[in-house]
Amino acid sequence: MKHPLEVEGFEGNLEGLAKAVGNMRYDKARDFLGYLADDIMRQADADKGRGRVQLAERLYQTAERLYQAREVMDLAWKICEPYMKDSG
Repeated sequence: MKHPLEVEGFEGNLEGLAKAVGNMRYDKARDFLGYLADDIMRQADADKGRGRVQLAERLYQTAERLYQAREVMDLAWKICEPYMKDSG
């Protein structure tokens, strides 16, 4: 399925997935946001190439906001980092 309704390999629901990501160390959550933004950007590029301009624009906007969220999460990580023991 091109756009599945569930995350393959994840046993929980989407709320559980969000909590799992939110509970990660902030540098890892930051990285996740970046990877998600990258993938949304990839989809936007593909849709733009197919002439789906309105959809592509919304996906570009979404990716940009995810990149912004990644940057803010990085600031949170920099506050916490000196107090964190290396755990991965």
